[in-house]
Amino acid sequence: RHGERWELQLKGSGKTPYSRNGDGRAVLRSSVREFLCSEAMHYLGIPTSRAASLVVSDDDVWRDQFYNGNINKERGAIVLCLAKSWFRIGSLEILAHSGELDLQRRLLDFIIQEHFPSIAMNDSNRYLEFFSTVVSETANLIALWMSVGFAHGVCNTDNFSLLSVTIDYGPFGFMDSYDPNFVPNTSDDERRYKIGNQANVGLFNLSKLLQALKPLLDTRQKQLASQILEGYGERYYIRFTELFKTKLGLLGENEDDSYLIAFLLKVSLLC
Repeated sequence: RHGERWELQLKGSGKTPYSRNGDGRAVLRSSVREFLCSEAMHYLGIPTSRAASLVVSDDDVWRDQFYNGNINKERGAIVLCLAKSWFRIGSLEILAHSGELDLQRRLLDFIIQEHFPSIAMNDSNRYLEFFSTVVSETANLIALWMSVGFAHGVCNTDNFSLLSVTIDYGPFGFMDSYDPNFVPNTSDDERRYKIGNQANVGLFNLSKLLQALKPLLDTRQKQLASQILEGYGERYYIRFTELFKTKLGLLGENEDDSYLIAFLLKVSLLC
């Protein structure tokens, strides 16, 4: 009724053409967590997919919850998730990897036309502008995650939205107390996706996006895109600082603000 378009996704309904040797099912406990967290994130003001409904299934699902060899029978469920788009960095990455550049260009033009109205389709720099927007909004999203102590758990390129919204809630978690080494994913033995590394992983994923876009860019655009990527860290730091200054009620600009934020985080770590 608001003239908006939403894409629907059934999570846990079974195998899809893209299943990776899994049964495509979801268990009730993880489905309830996804429903509650995605709605909570929305009302926290963090860009996210939404949950419209949850249906309990009659099917039994077998899962090793803690990856320790103990497989148990659990109740299945299906969540109806909504997002403006489910296209991810991986959606472009896989096409570039397989050399399907014509399809990649068509898909990218579709995404820009549908979801990036500020970018003119007849602009020869539209892919560069698209990349710049994704870099900026990804930095903003991860800073927002950090402002509420949210750890996604699996920050690979297939779980990073091109629209910079939080998608694919799996082994996520919220810190009970400040700990940059917090890992909600029990299978992440290398702690790659620990909460303190999320900004760095964001940079890694954006570098993969740039690598996928390079066949569609000319020499000058490639150089400019690299410069845009180099500015990701500063953009993240600025947004992170803004959010924490708001939390502390700091007004105006003071060169000691960043020191105070870092000091308080360190104090929190020691408590």
